[in-house]
Amino acid sequence: MPLAREAVELLIQASRVWYFEGNQHGLRDREWMALRFLGRANRFSRNPSAVAGFISATRATASQIVKTLEGKSFLVRKPSQRDKRSVVLHVTAQGEKCLNQYDPVNRVLNAVTALGPDECVRLRDLLQEILNHLDEARQRLDAGVCRNCMFLAERRPSTGKRRATAEFLCRLYRAPVSLEETELLCTNFERTRDRPKLEEDFDRARVASQE
Repeated sequence: MPLAREAVELLIQASRVWYFEGNQHGLRDREWMALRFLGRANRFSRNPSAVAGFISATRATASQIVKTLEGKSFLVRKPSQRDKRSVVLHVTAQGEKCLNQYDPVNRVLNAVTALGPDECVRLRDLLQEILNHLDEARQRLDAGVCRNCMFLAERRPSTGKRRATAEFLCRLYRAPVSLEETELLCTNFERTRDRPKLEEDFDRARVASQE
């Protein structure tokens, strides 16, 4: 068997953890996917339309999933401060507890964590390269981490101790972005290969914290 095909088949087998029939701990796979996404999405992407795009569902299906999660007290909706006609979906403490304890992907997460920090970084980078090739073919990306987006601009130098207080700006929304928010997912993500990445700084800090 060609090595590439063997690797792809292993990825397919791993995906069975989060794509399944029926439900696990009261949620179907797409409901888990939506809750997981909203737990990692930035404030610009926590809305029913973004959920629909991320889980590849119609808006009607996404709205029904959101209602199901609200009914289980995993989500609440609040008016958007940017547009009062829109809503922002927030994962509740109960929803976060459900993700931490019962999310089916936690088994994969634990297995990857066991590889060690350096291997995690290597695996992440390889998977990102694969996704980049797929996205180039589709001319789209479902979501990406803010720190790698062409719309993110750093408002202060990133050297020395100033990294901890660095401020950022989303040029698409013309809104400030905190350091913590640069780790979150955005459905308006546009990858850039020209702007220096923050990724290496983040990786070094995360690896150091686990040593």
